[in-house]
Amino acid sequence: MEHSGKLYIVATPIGNLADITHRAVDILQQVDVIAAEDTRHSQKLLQHYQIDTRLISLHDHNESQRARQLIERMQKGLDVALISDAGTPLISDPGYALVNQCRAENLEVIPIPGACAAITAMCAAGLATDRFRFEGFLPVKEQARQQALDLLQEESATCVFYESPRRIVDTIRWVGKVLGDERQLVLAKELTKTFETFRTGTASQIEAWLTEDAVHQKGEFVLLISGYQRDTGNIPAAAINLLKSLMQELPLKKAAALVASHYELKKNDLYKLGLEIS
Repeated sequence: MEHSGKLYIVATPIGNLADITHRAVDILQQVDVIAAEDTRHSQKLLQHYQIDTRLISLHDHNESQRARQLIERMQKGLDVALISDAGTPLISDPGYALVNQCRAENLEVIPIPGACAAITAMCAAGLATDRFRFEGFLPVKEQARQQALDLLQEESATCVFYESPRRIVDTIRWVGKVLGDERQLVLAKELTKTFETFRTGTASQIEAWLTEDAVHQKGEFVLLISGYQRDTGNIPAAAINLLKSLMQELPLKKAAALVASHYELKKNDLYKLGLEIS
């Protein structure tokens, strides 16, 4: 009986070509075919590492058809590697339909970890990393973009976005408009490349930096926004301490209700504070 081939999800460098693992190079050399988002772009990486495996395209416009073709090859015993233009495939890049269909067909999917722009930016930004929310690219249309940001107004986790050069200034303006100019932002630009830059400030400060020199708007961006911090100035310290104690023994909803009743405070404010504490 013929064994099925495997699908390898291979992370590639986001800038510096040295940021590829030995395992990734081995897999790309060994598989029967590599599916790439942009074959011309990926060819430079493969040539650098003297990999002559056959390349075919898999992008947003042909993924459905290509996925079926690749699955048929795997069912015949061929191994396939999926790569994107940079970083980890499927993270704001094509590949979901292929992986989803492979799982449905009981074909083995093996991740080969490596570079990811969101994680690279997170670890050096200086914002909280215990919880973060990856949002990819914001919608292009203004109304949809505002709605997406509206949903994050009380998000306490660090929010992470990707953005393109032509939209970065407009996006920063919208962040300031919807989320306010009190939030700390970190703009990571050209990660792992020669002109890698991290810029920290409010939306207005980041916008000023971007517009003072057109060069500042060039490159690929990761935008990080600090989480919403609830103003606890109107909640007595004694109430906060009692809430923390009760949360150890009771469900948060019940603990918040008891503290609200005792101190004549709003139950919803205490409940949200409890979520942040937990």
